[in-house]
Amino acid sequence: MRIGMSLNYAGGFRETVDELADYEKAGLDIVFVPEAYSYDAVSQLGFIAARTERLQIASGILQIYSRTPTLTAMTAAGLDYVSDGRFVLGIGASGPQVIEGWHGVPYHAPVGRTREIIEICRAVWRRERLSYDGKYYKLPLPAEEGTGLGKPLKLINHPVRERIPIIIASLGPKNVEMTAELAEGWEPIFYVPEKADRVWGEALAKGKAKRDPALGELDVVAQAPLAIGDDVAGYLDFGRPMAALYIGGMGAKGRNFYNDLACRYGYEREAEEIQDLYLDGKKQEAAEKVPYELLEKTSLIGTEGFVRDRLAALKESGVTTLNVTPIAGDHADRVKLIEKVRDLAASV
Repeated sequence: MRIGMSLNYAGGFRETVDELADYEKAGLDIVFVPEAYSYDAVSQLGFIAARTERLQIASGILQIYSRTPTLTAMTAAGLDYVSDGRFVLGIGASGPQVIEGWHGVPYHAPVGRTREIIEICRAVWRRERLSYDGKYYKLPLPAEEGTGLGKPLKLINHPVRERIPIIIASLGPKNVEMTAELAEGWEPIFYVPEKADRVWGEALAKGKAKRDPALGELDVVAQAPLAIGDDVAGYLDFGRPMAALYIGGMGAKGRNFYNDLACRYGYEREAEEIQDLYLDGKKQEAAEKVPYELLEKTSLIGTEGFVRDRLAALKESGVTTLNVTPIAGDHADRVKLIEKVRDLAASV
């Protein structure tokens, strides 16, 4: 399994990137840069490319609604160029709160739009003259929708690679099926290896049945907080506020993908309680309702034996990349955690 980690998007990224060289030396394979409504991810990714040598860099994620398909393709090609072929394009639909609340764009048809964006990006990287007639995107824009002066164009530059790896953050059955069919990688959230096949197995199988063999095996990226020791169990509570935000606050009743996932895992009662409390403004009470089992099963927090067992379960379920968040008192100890989990992952 590859070892990756995400950078914090809420702070200044100059200081964060200064530490990356140590993680790279410790064996970190890939770094994910999220983009919500802080600084854009692209600036940080370019900065990281200049400050690292071996590390893969990935957007984790660029929302599909915030850029045109061709700008997404151009951005990916540019980042792949400045990193000497180390870029991975992570994309996803995000949710109505960010897309409509921050970008002011309707949250509509995420699966269909993602499919068309992938097709357009790969055509751009192949330097084809773009003539695309999709349901959601048309290139050039038809005369009846514009001036009629648009003409098919192709990328001026020659990309480093004509196929930049694409990872899709997806949860719902249709989106996961499309991911398994079209993308190089899949990044779910709140991944419980023992329950993954029950929740996503059918969708993954349907997608893989239509998959182009040239794409290779699907890279499954699982996220997990990381702490190793005999007295670290208390760190599990750090995950409560985020879990409550997603399960309770990322959508209205009946329109929250993360709440749906918690229900599919078997936490229907808890998911309803968390959502009711969160939407009522009782965020602390909502966090307290997050099931301990969910926090534990989606973490790498515990003794060395516990972490080794969790790594084995993740590997057996098909996980090929770990996106960890090391939790320790200082930078040196976080670097040691990356070294430790790298060694443990290699041993299972």
